Amino acid sequence: MGNEKNVQPLRTLQDIDDMKQSLRRWCGERDRFLFVFGINTGLRVSDILPLTAGEVRGKEHVIITEKKTGKKRRVYIGDLRDDISAYTAGMDDKDPLFASRKGNAPITPTQAYRALVKAGEMIDRDDIGTHTMRKTFGYHYYRRTKDIAFLQEIFNHSAPSITKRYIGITQEEIDETLKGFKL
Repeated sequence: MGNEKNVQPLRTLQDIDDMKQSLRRWCGERDRFLFVFGINTGLRVSDILPLTAGEVRGKEHVIITEKKTGKKRRVYIGDLRDDISAYTAGMDDKDPLFASRKGNAPITPTQAYRALVKAGEMIDRDDIGTHTMRKTFGYHYYRRTKDIAFLQEIFNHSAPSITKRYIGITQEEIDETLKGFKL
């Protein structure tokens, strides 16, 4: 599915907004909502795509079993309630949240990847992939909370160093948090 190595989080709210606009314009509402759902939950694309409208509509949490780890996870989606309600209006509970245009199955991770890459290219970014959503969630969660231990747990990583590397917390950013820090 392409080279995910240089995939980066979107570090500014402007970058996030540009990506949302690009997805809406070039790919459609489904792909824009996939991005919004991904950056607000931190879930892997493989765990997002199988969801149905009924599993998320009107809910505070969604329960998933992670494909990669086999672990059950309860994920807070309460702040997305209005977005979910608007997006799923007219859908049956059993409908895939991210339905393919062919048949009644969800899109594949490859289709999601292609949409994200295309929208990224339209805003002159070559560092976008499916992990952009998860990394963006992690980056902003960490910047807001400074809690790498919680984020490590959310991501199911074995060490904080893995989590920091994954979300692209650089030495420069670490230095920035230390400016003005004096006891």
